[in-house]
Amino acid sequence: MKNQVEEKFAEFFEKWVCQLDDYSQQLIRISKESSSEAEQQALVSKLTSHYKDYYTVKWALAHEDVLVFYCPVWVSTFEMAYSWVTGWKPSIIFRLVDSLRKTMVPGGGSLAELTEQQLRKIEELRLKIRLEEEKVEREMERQQVALADRKMVELARLTSRLSNGEVDGLVEVALKGLLSGLEKVMKAADCVRLKTLKGILDVLSTKQSVDFLAGTSILQIQMSIRGTKRVQAYVNTSN
Repeated sequence: MKNQVEEKFAEFFEKWVCQLDDYSQQLIRISKESSSEAEQQALVSKLTSHYKDYYTVKWALAHEDVLVFYCPVWVSTFEMAYSWVTGWKPSIIFRLVDSLRKTMVPGGGSLAELTEQQLRKIEELRLKIRLEEEKVEREMERQQVALADRKMVELARLTSRLSNGEVDGLVEVALKGLLSGLEKVMKAADCVRLKTLKGILDVLSTKQSVDFLAGTSILQIQMSIRGTKRVQAYVNTSN
């Protein structure tokens, strides 16, 4: 029997990526056209809301079964190879900005024209985010060590002297604490991801934000292509 949380999020994720693809096409189009700043800002706001929706749904379902997000069925093995605590690593955003800055053609206020002040602010943000990544990684390590702490070891020793019902009760209590810890770490990692996006957008102009979000969207969509195909196969088998 398929996990209901997996089914719900897999279906949501497929629709979410399709909408992301639509937004990315709009970003590319509006970047090339002589659009007003108001039009550009409206689209940037739509996309940032789209990302927030992703985490709202993720957190709600993770409260039901957080382990699903540590071993997701809706992403490809390629995406999993680059996964960091149930998602993308925040520091990759700074490499993307640097890559876009070097490859884009100067003109019209693009990312190729970042000012010294903007570059300084981005570097300050990068250092701050790196510290927060390390904090999350330390907490994740603490959760992993908790699997072998004294209480868990004692529980393993008691299993030979207790009834099945008593063992099940103790195991349930122990696992509840561990799962709560994993959920906390996941949310902390997601908050760093959101803080990174907001931090970059706060530094960039509206036109630069359009170019940046187009780049991040295209990257995520390309990485999700195989994952989306896998989702479709998964959803079809559950019907």
